[in-house]
Amino acid sequence: MSVRGASAEAVAGLRDQLAGVPNPGTGVGQDLFGVAGVLRSEPALRRLATDVSTDSGAKAGLVRSIFEGKVDQVALDLVADAVSRRWTATRDLADALELLGVIAVVRSAGDQPAQASRLADELFVIGQTVNDNPELRSALGDPARSIDDKRSLLRGLLEGKVLPESLVLAEQALSGAYRTVGLALADYQKVAASVHEESVAKVRVAQELSDDERSRLQRALTRQYGREVHLNVVVDPSLLGGMRVEIGDDVIDGTVAGKIDEARRKLAG
Repeated sequence: MSVRGASAEAVAGLRDQLAGVPNPGTGVGQDLFGVAGVLRSEPALRRLATDVSTDSGAKAGLVRSIFEGKVDQVALDLVADAVSRRWTATRDLADALELLGVIAVVRSAGDQPAQASRLADELFVIGQTVNDNPELRSALGDPARSIDDKRSLLRGLLEGKVLPESLVLAEQALSGAYRTVGLALADYQKVAASVHEESVAKVRVAQELSDDERSRLQRALTRQYGREVHLNVVVDPSLLGGMRVEIGDDVIDGTVAGKIDEARRKLAG
């Protein structure tokens, strides 16, 4: 989620509030997703909830009256706090609640490194599977199919094979808040990494890395960036050899194909 100004301050404050909740649970995340969906589908409510000329206490009271008894108390308190804050753009409120929902779901998977790594890996694999399968990508992106139908399709593919939290996030990726399911899952994985104070590196290689090569690369990137780095490895034979690493805005291209392209540009110049 990319926000600025008042919205960035609001998101930071809400993340701090959620961080103070010992174990928010998947249910809190799903409730926050639900409220975000209501705000996106009800423009009048969304405008009122973000209207700076309306008393913040009145806005908090309104959302409590609407969602009381329908969502978990933790989620309700977060929503009431959210509408009391200032937002740069009206859509930022729903986006922020979705972000908080993702964080709650990620935290519900546990803090053990192995579990956190598994969640990140599964989100990446699900996203890659969708992107690499035109029929599946088309089915999940088809506006003529209902959300429930798309969720049933995902459950049939994933249920029992991935963590429950991975399935919840995969289903939320169908909400339409992102241009594609793949983009949603990629963003969710970055959020998951940030919760565990990690960065995500996309590594493209000509052939699969061995476990030892993965470990050495991960250690090197962790030293370079001063925080744990989670690797998303994509095998792309067209690279011929070497590897290309993308982490944040940084790109390290050590592929044979990249060097050939660079030599061609120099010759052309």
